[in-house]
Amino acid sequence: MSESGLNADWQLSNGNVILADMRLWRLTRLGHQTLDGKGAELSGGRYSSPGLPVVSLASEAGAAVLIALRYWLDRLDEAPNDLTLGWTNIDSRPERAPDGLAEGEIKTLVDDWIVNRNSLLLAVRSKVLPEADVVLLNPAHEDARSVSPLQTRPFRFDECLHRPPMLDAFRERRGSD
Repeated sequence: MSESGLNADWQLSNGNVILADMRLWRLTRLGHQTLDGKGAELSGGRYSSPGLPVVSLASEAGAAVLIALRYWLDRLDEAPNDLTLGWTNIDSRPERAPDGLAEGEIKTLVDDWIVNRNSLLLAVRSKVLPEADVVLLNPAHEDARSVSPLQTRPFRFDECLHRPPMLDAFRERRGSD
């Protein structure tokens, strides 16, 4: 563990070891794909205080979708129609925040990490899907300039969360047993 309290361990929560470029994911609205951290700077985030720019990314595409889904779970029909699923490859290894910290402790650790510009990336175990990571990007870090913009594609919850076509056939088969 480093002096900052962060681990310089290159293993993600899912057990994958990072040897080269990492592909990181973000589900966001059209027009908000810039990796500048302005949203978190204005409003704060789960892991950071207002006034500090930071970008939240996910180690897996599914984690990015699941994290965003929880905001509209009870009102999916109100989810924006201008969502994009984006990814970027980053040639950097994240520091790892220790597991088991209380919410206030993790926020303090992340705030210090942002201010001190310890590294470009910090991996925090996802509370939504513990096998994945929320990977925070510090846009104030000197290496942030080398991060490629997100490549994106349109994303709609209603296109992926529809009734499975085989559900009725499966239920009919099970009912006849």
